[in-house]
This record gives sequence, C-alpha cells and structure tokens, in this order.
Amino acid sequence: MKRSTFLKAAAGALAGGTGLVGASTAWGGEAGTTGAKSAKATAQPTALQVNKIADLTGPGLTTAYRMEATDLGIPVRTPDGRNLFVFGDTFEGAKVGAGWWRSPVALYSTTAAADLPSGVKWSGAVGGDAAQQLWEYEHDNPEFSTVLPSDVITIGDTMYLHVMVNKGLGTVVWTEIWKSADNGATWQHTGAKFAPDLHGGLFQMLTWGEGDDGYVYVYSSGFQRDKPMILQRVRSGSIADPGAYEPWGYKDGNWGWGNPPTPVLEGKFGELCLRPLGGKWILTWFNAGDYRIDGMIMDTPTSNLHEAQRATLIHGGEWGNEDDTHVAQLYGGYIIPGSTLGDLHLAVSQWNTTDNWPYRVMQFRVQGFGA
Repeated sequence: MKRSTFLKAAAGALAGGTGLVGASTAWGGEAGTTGAKSAKATAQPTALQVNKIADLTGPGLTTAYRMEATDLGIPVRTPDGRNLFVFGDTFEGAKVGAGWWRSPVALYSTTAAADLPSGVKWSGAVGGDAAQQLWEYEHDNPEFSTVLPSDVITIGDTMYLHVMVNKGLGTVVWTEIWKSADNGATWQHTGAKFAPDLHGGLFQMLTWGEGDDGYVYVYSSGFQRDKPMILQRVRSGSIADPGAYEPWGYKDGNWGWGNPPTPVLEGKFGELCLRPLGGKWILTWFNAGDYRIDGMIMDTPTSNLHEAQRATLIHGGEWGNEDDTHVAQLYGGYIIPGSTLGDLHLAVSQWNTTDNWPYRVMQFRVQGFGA
C-alpha cells in the first residue's frame, strides 16, 4: 500500500464536533469517546503542573539534518552517556510525504538533566550531517511499506531497538530486534523475529525496562490502538532470544510467570513507555480510548495496576483551541532521560492528518505527578 493511501486510512475525523482522532503511524481513538474501563485509578495528584517546553523538530530545528517532518522521538541513554532519540516515518520537508522518506532515524543530544527545562538541543545525527535511515531497505517494497520503532533500551554496552515491520498502517507483518554496540552509530539484526499474531496480536508494539533483578520487563499491545496490554519478562542477557520471554498470566486462581498471558490492564493502548525511575516504575502511554496521555507509578511491573497511582498528564484537544494541557491529535509521550517522578519531561508527537502538517515532536514538562 502506498504511503499516500494509508495516510488517508489514518486521517482523523471530528467526534461530535468536540475533537479529533489522535493519529500517528496507527489510527487512534476519537476525542470525547470512552474506551473500556482500564483501571480503578487512585486519586490523582492535586498539583500537576504541565507546560509545553518547546517544539523539538520542524523547520529551523531539524532542517540541518534534512528531517523537518517526523514523529515519535523515543529517547534512551547511550552507553557513553549521551541521549539518543529514535524517530519514525521521517521526511525532508515540513509535511508528511515531502521528500526523502526514511524510518527509523535518530538524533543525539548532550542536554544535561539540569538543562531540560530549557529544552532538548540536538548535537548530531546518526549517519553524518543528514540523518540517515538506521539500516538500508526500500519503502513500499513487495513485502512491507515501512519499519517503525517501538522502544529502545541500553543493556550494558549494547543498545537494542524493537521495531514493527508494517504493510500499511496498523498491519504488522512481523516485529524484530536490532542492536548497536557503538552507541547507536551502526545497527545489526539480532536474528530475533516475532510473528504478528503472537499472544493474540498483543506482542506487536512494546515498551521495556531493565530491573535490578537481572530481568527486562516488557509491556506490549497491538498496533491498532484497540487492544489491552500484557506483561512478559526476559533475562537481560537473553533479550534477543524469542524463546526466552515468559508471559505473566492468571491461572487456577493465581498470577504467575509462564502462564498464558492475561491482560494486566484493559483499554485501547497506543504508544507505551515503561521505565524504572526513582525506586519505582513509571508507565506513560497514549490512551486511545480516552484521547489523552496517561501516566502510572507502581512498585513493580507485576503490581496490581488497578490500584496504582494514575493520572492524566496531557489531554487531547482541538485544532485552534490548544493550550499547555490540551493538544490536538497527540500521541507518543516518551520519558526523556534526566526526568524524575516529580519532574517528568516527555517527547510528545502531533500529526494534523488533514493537512499533514504539523507532524512533529514536542517536549512537555509535568511537575508534581510523583511528588
């Protein structure tokens, strides 16, 4: 399917005149609609302060890297201490489809944690002066149309990137894991490849974080924004072995590892970001059913998520009627390294699917969530 064709499949529509579908590289939930009840949330913090810090991509910001239109910007700390942001479908001009399509691409930043309130600044691109696709392939080839990043993690001196291979929006033909042993400068396939119908299609889009117990914990869902979320774990040294992943499931009256996976949270999940932070674990995600970005703080990934501290961090909004807490056609919501539970910085995407611009990544600051 051509990019121009599946852009139309992702286009937003007004929901009762009150908002737009949140769209990205998968179609999203409608503003004003309510998905399945996903959790009995605890009381929200009373003093959340949310501010847009800056646009991170666009004309004058990423023009030098020949990538004015892009999304996602999934951040990770590299082994040498820099930050690497991995982006999805990227175009040279300031509009979706405006020349030189590639995905994934990545930019480096050396912005220190203390300087995050002034905005992330770029220090270079993977591939040289212009941001290059992380590995070579042709878009819209007979097998697939594009490769989109899901999440990236650093384990020791190696970085691992999980990607979804798509033939049209929301149609995943397989997923796979790539690795880099040189701080993201070059990438090699690990050999890990996963079928799109694994666990009933709930292991397509994922997020992961490494615990202090030798395991990487993995939340995942489908890439259609209409499915719940499941949990698995894998030994840190076996992350590229598909057979080493253990599901977390409910069987014979008990939760346990190795059982068939049971959804740990119902709802309509979009992009996910799980990170250990400040002695806790934090999950942020695009809540497609309720058209917003939510956050949750828990003791461990196996905690009862129905009882975890939860809050809406950024609401979906309408074009022409946005503010710091309401953003039209938002998605993403990835935690930028240097954040704390009480002072989160998020990479948030926005795509006007009618005009195909804006299509960009922005930085938001959320204070008071984990205070």
